[in-house]
Amino acid sequence: MRASFIFSEVLTGLRRNITMTIAMILTTAISLGLFGGGLLVVQMAGKTQQIFLERVEVQIFLTDDISSADPGCEQEICSSLRKELEQTPSVVAVQYLNREDAVKDATERVFKDQPELAALVSPDSFPASFKVKLSDPERFGVINDTFGSRPGVESVLNQRELVDRLFSVLGGVRNAAFAIAIVQAIAAILLIANMVQIAAFTRRTEVNIMRLVGATRWYTQLPFLLEAVVAALIGAVLAIAGLFTAKNVFIDGVLSDVYEANIVARISNSDVLFVSPILVLAGVGMAAVTAYVTLRLYVRE
Repeated sequence: MRASFIFSEVLTGLRRNITMTIAMILTTAISLGLFGGGLLVVQMAGKTQQIFLERVEVQIFLTDDISSADPGCEQEICSSLRKELEQTPSVVAVQYLNREDAVKDATERVFKDQPELAALVSPDSFPASFKVKLSDPERFGVINDTFGSRPGVESVLNQRELVDRLFSVLGGVRNAAFAIAIVQAIAAILLIANMVQIAAFTRRTEVNIMRLVGATRWYTQLPFLLEAVVAALIGAVLAIAGLFTAKNVFIDGVLSDVYEANIVARISNSDVLFVSPILVLAGVGMAAVTAYVTLRLYVRE
């Protein structure tokens, strides 16, 4: 099989159906770009989740009588709770916050940029509490079951629930990107099938002549398959270039403050490089399979 002949036939086919080739390249690029964006969101969510889980604490709020009567956590109920918490497996640290401490903590974390609201906060607004740092956030159930119904305990707050809500939003963004990518992929598949059929119909005479002189079916149909693969490969390259451009020109600027505050994990160029081979394989594989099936089903010469 002469490689030069195959190569020339591929270039001829791409030039002959130039408008459809461009449409297929752009559709494939958009589909793979959205798919790659979804993969990047998955990576960012995983890294961000790790950041938040390292900060996750369980907070045990005490009843009003304990909060008012025992600001130093010296009486039997409060001190025994603290001692048992410190001896509980997987508990790394226990911090007691009386009402004054709770006001200070809320002022620094919640009302940092709202001094007018901070001035309205009084110690009576917050109960005393224990902040419990766990080595394994999944052990919240043990803390809740052991201390949730103890005398002096009003309620138990698991910050893991707040983290899970954040990641449900990121999951929605990921799912939306994947859904649009699937629609675009279907459009790309239809364009590939169309391009292969039109290319085969346009060159049906020369293909028939080649078959009459002994060329195999695989030899005559390989150029059509390679046309689809080359167009998809170009689309994959455009998708990867688009991801790098979007990351460095737009995303870094928009999320710069969020990155600096360490609220979400940074998307890096290495993340884009990591998903790039996946996009190339997905694009080429989709084109090759679609072209092969189309040739087998619709092209009989």
